[in-house]
This record gives sequence, C-alpha cells and structure tokens, in this order.
Amino acid sequence: MAKILVIYASMTGSTELMAEAMVDHIHDLGHDVDKRSFDFEPLDSAEDMLGYDGILIGSYTWDDDLPYEVEDFYDELENVDLSGKLIGVFGSCDSFYPVYGAALDTISTRVSERGASIYGEKLKIELEPDKKDIEACKQFAEGMLKQLAQ
Repeated sequence: MAKILVIYASMTGSTELMAEAMVDHIHDLGHDVDKRSFDFEPLDSAEDMLGYDGILIGSYTWDDDLPYEVEDFYDELENVDLSGKLIGVFGSCDSFYPVYGAALDTISTRVSERGASIYGEKLKIELEPDKKDIEACKQFAEGMLKQLAQ
C-alpha cells in the first residue's frame, strides 16, 4: 500500500475536481492518500513531501505563470532533494493563453531539477473537466500507482 500526497491550487474549482477524482480513486484502490490545498491546507514545508511514496501536484496557470498560492512552495523546492520520488503534475488549463498550462511546465521542471522522476506526461485538462476528463484523472492516478509498485 502506497502513501500518496495530492496537493493542488484551484481558482475556479476545476483543478480541485481533478484532485478529488484522483483522491477518491486512490482511496478506492486501497492506498493511503492525503489531500491538501495550497490555499487552505498547505504543507508545513516542501520537505514534508519526503514522507510520501508518490506525489501528485495540481495547479492552474495564472497569466502564463504560477498562481500566487504556489509561489512559496515553488521557492522552497529549491532546497529539497527529491531524488527517488515519483511526481505527477496535473491541472486545468486554458488554451486562450499563448502557453498551454505554463504553471504545470514550471512545476515539472523544478521538481525534475531537484531529482524527482516525472510520471508520464503532465495531465492538462481544458478548463472544467467533463466525465471523460474525470476518467482520465483516475487513470493518471492509477498509472502512477502502478509505476510506484514496479
């Protein structure tokens, strides 16, 4: 049984819907899962991630960059060795902007630089997730669990 952290930032509720679908699915599969939001239930420090087997980080993109509630976490990552950690990155994106899901790319780059392995492709969903997107969220989480088990 894996211990998974799902931490996210959501402005409109779309990334939160994605996170909830993943949390519920991980729990249904019998794993221990801790859901946190950067706004309301942040980690005490980025180093707290080291206590988890796998990590799913979700965010929306604000004006082609990180949302303000993720900035401190992002800065703290500079001092955390994530070697051996498997991290998946997901979020609601808007194709209106020149860079689709720029915050997800920024987060993915930072955790990679700190030694983490990135699970699959970043899961980018256009605006609010529909039923098909929610299923993709569940499959994303399940795929990460399978990779952790290897």
